[in-house]
Amino acid sequence: MDGSVKVTGTPALALRSVHRVYGFGPSATNALDDVRLTVPPGRFVSLIGPSGCGKSTLLRLVAGLERPDRGEVLVHGVPPATACAAKMIGLVPQSPALLPWLSVLRNVTLPQKINKGAARRRERIAGTEREGAPAAPDMRELLVKAGLGEAMHKLPAQLSGGMRQRAAIVRAFGLRPDVLVMDEPFSALDEFTRESLQDQLLDLWDELKTTVLFVTHSVPEAVRLSDTVVVMAPGPGRIVDTIDVDLPRPRGERLFGERRFHEYEDLVRDRLRRAWRSEAA
Repeated sequence: MDGSVKVTGTPALALRSVHRVYGFGPSATNALDDVRLTVPPGRFVSLIGPSGCGKSTLLRLVAGLERPDRGEVLVHGVPPATACAAKMIGLVPQSPALLPWLSVLRNVTLPQKINKGAARRRERIAGTEREGAPAAPDMRELLVKAGLGEAMHKLPAQLSGGMRQRAAIVRAFGLRPDVLVMDEPFSALDEFTRESLQDQLLDLWDELKTTVLFVTHSVPEAVRLSDTVVVMAPGPGRIVDTIDVDLPRPRGERLFGERRFHEYEDLVRDRLRRAWRSEAA
């Protein structure tokens, strides 16, 4: 299945016939099989599917944490390793992974202080949508926008789980990455906190226009956040459908009461049921 979307110019992400296999022989697991996906710059794309369908594997390939066994992964026209060295990729994992001995402010500003040569590498990469390195945002201002203004001088242990995750999101956005990959960042949070963080994520994304690749198991979350929902199926991991979500932005809480929102939920659930049936068959 080709998850391509029509793109003018260099795509933010391009996965071309990507295969990833774990193990050898009869016990080998075909985690991804002939995955093709093209994402235009500035788009918010969610990956959804049953456990074991390869969502997190696909995310790790884009983030440069793994390499495909066959096929090609490109971030703005270059391999993920090159893009990472130029600070073009930001990562928000399931766990915030903040340094416990640094304040929130020092945690979120630390990435800007290391790898000083990244700006020059970013300038040399052809095909990016921006020329040169983007100006570093005011991290204090981003923390305030994320509801952490009064917490910026506290240590991570003094924060709630939702506040720590907000800090991790601000840290990733602080690099002004061309692509931000997020691996179920809200999965451990209660529903109220999760919806609050969705609001703040959308506010930051709308301001900074970063391309986002977001893994989730939640259908309402995928529909609310995304321009495109990519449905995956296991056995082997593959893309079975792409659904463009044509809902107006900004998408506040009132969206949950709208008929079209629930129609998209039903559509995504239908595609997920088909994915389950194809595995059972």
